[in-house]
Parts: sequence; C-alpha cells; structure tokens
Amino acid sequence: MKRRLTLACWDYDRTAPLADGRVSPEGIDLNYLCLPVEETFFRMARNGEFDMSEMSLSSYVLSRNTSDRFVAIPVFPSRAFRHSGIYVNTKSGITKPADLIGKVVGVPEYQVTAAVWIRGMLEDHYGVPVSSVSYRTGGLHDPGRYEKIHIQPEGVEIIPIPTDRTLSDMLLSGEIAALYSPRSPAPFLEKNPGVARLWGDSPQAEIDYFQATRIFPIMHTVIIRRDVYESDKWIAGSMYKAFLEAKSLLSRRLEESAAFIHMLPWSIQHIQMTKEIMGDDFWPYGIEANRHVLEVFLKYSYEQGLAKKRFEVEELFAPETHELVLI
Repeated sequence: MKRRLTLACWDYDRTAPLADGRVSPEGIDLNYLCLPVEETFFRMARNGEFDMSEMSLSSYVLSRNTSDRFVAIPVFPSRAFRHSGIYVNTKSGITKPADLIGKVVGVPEYQVTAAVWIRGMLEDHYGVPVSSVSYRTGGLHDPGRYEKIHIQPEGVEIIPIPTDRTLSDMLLSGEIAALYSPRSPAPFLEKNPGVARLWGDSPQAEIDYFQATRIFPIMHTVIIRRDVYESDKWIAGSMYKAFLEAKSLLSRRLEESAAFIHMLPWSIQHIQMTKEIMGDDFWPYGIEANRHVLEVFLKYSYEQGLAKKRFEVEELFAPETHELVLI
C-alpha cells in the first residue's frame, strides 16, 4: 500500500509531471498542492502544515540554527540570477554598484534568499560591504509584512518600515534609495520613470557573472518534515528520484520545435543560447553538481549573521540522497 503524502510546491514546468501524475514517486500516493511560494513558506515554517514542501534555501538554513524540524533533499525548483533584482530610485544618484554604499535600501526580509545572494554578490564582486548599507524591511506591495525570524546581525542596521507603508511606495518617493527584491516593485511594473533596474542590461551582467563564477544561484530547495522522514527514510530517495525524472521529462521537450510548449516565440533560440553558455544540464539537482554554489551560499549566510555556524553542504540533505545507485 502506498503512503499518502502532501507536497506543497509552486506551478513549475519542471515539477508539472509530479503534479499531473505523469511521474509517480515510488511507494507514494502524492497529493501535489500548488500554492504561491510565500504562502507555502509561511505555512510550513510556522505550522509544519505539509509533509513536504518547497522552501526558501535561506529560511531552511536559518531553521537549522535552532532545530532539526526539517530535512532537505538536493532538489532546487527555483533558481535565478539576481542582478535584475536590484532597483533604484532614478533620482537617487545610483548608477553603479558602488553608489549603494551609505544608502538606505529596502528588502522584504533581511533573510530572504534573493537578498542573501545580492548582498554577497555585491560585496564579493563589486566592493559593496554588507554593513555599508542601511536596510529597511517590510511588504513590497502589501503593508504589514515582518521578518518571520527576528534577526539583528552585529554591525548591520535593519529597521522595519511603518506598518502602513510599502517598499514600492517608499522607493518611488525616495525614502529608500534602492530595493533588493525577488519581485519587481509596482512602479517598475507600471513603467514609472522614477524607478529602474540598477543594471540596464541585466541579462548581460548575469551572463558575465556566471562565466566568471559558474554560479547559477539557488533560491529554493525541497524539505521533508523530520517526523515524516524518520517514519520512513526511503521517502527522501523516492522523492529525489521522482523530481529528477520530472525534470528529465521537461528537458526532453524544451527544444520541441513543431509546436512550442512555451508561449515564447524565440524560446528554442533562447534555450540553445542558454546551453551554449551554461551547458546541457543548466539546472542541475544533486549535491556534487551544486557543491560550489551551495558552499558560496552557506558562506554568505554565515558572514551576513544569519547562520550561526558555517554549515557543511552534506549537513543539509538526507543521507539517502547524497548519491544515487548506478547500474
């Protein structure tokens, strides 16, 4: 008899075969619950509502500071380059990364994964120390958002914005000079000239960054509640293999040219360009294929006052997923 388990995860093309049943994890009757990522993170971190879920990499690492409620598998449903996630008030005088020094910058939460990558990237590659910026936290579009986990790193100023304000409004008004965010602020989406990306050609900046570092930043991983994992440890390996199979199904369809699976007229050329730059498996799962990326993130998390120690990569993931059986 199969074990009935619920996975909360967003509606990704690379996980669609799990959601629609084309891929079935061995021994598991999977209930795929498609939820927006912020809702999934909040409900899992706060109440442990699901057997398994997608989770912010930063939030998961933070949770390991004080408990082992969750264990991850080396599956990364969300990845993104983040040069395109830095927005500026066009009257702030910020035209290059160094201009951020001494400025007030908004971020939804200090600990969000995108912000960890952005701060680390700016310090390592553009000479903008994490502590050289004053941070304001709060809701991007909706007022009242707050840090899920209270953080106050030494030497870093983090101040919540008023509960009736949003970061989008404050960026447009100039009360914050810049914004680090995984989502675009409302004025940018509305094409208001008062807000722009720091990098006008962010795709080229991100390509240059990848070619220099070989880093495609990981945003989210997949976690299993510890009690679920301990009750049947084979669940970790079964889910890991299922995610790999689902991604493989998508990969084989990406360059189907007779009828596009995406609503993008030049998707085939874009995929071919991506492979030329990043290699055929440009979205890898597994520990070894991502070791360098994970080590850099864990360094950033520790240096930015989030992780209480420098975690080893293997500490994050279920031992059953450290390697696969080869035949």
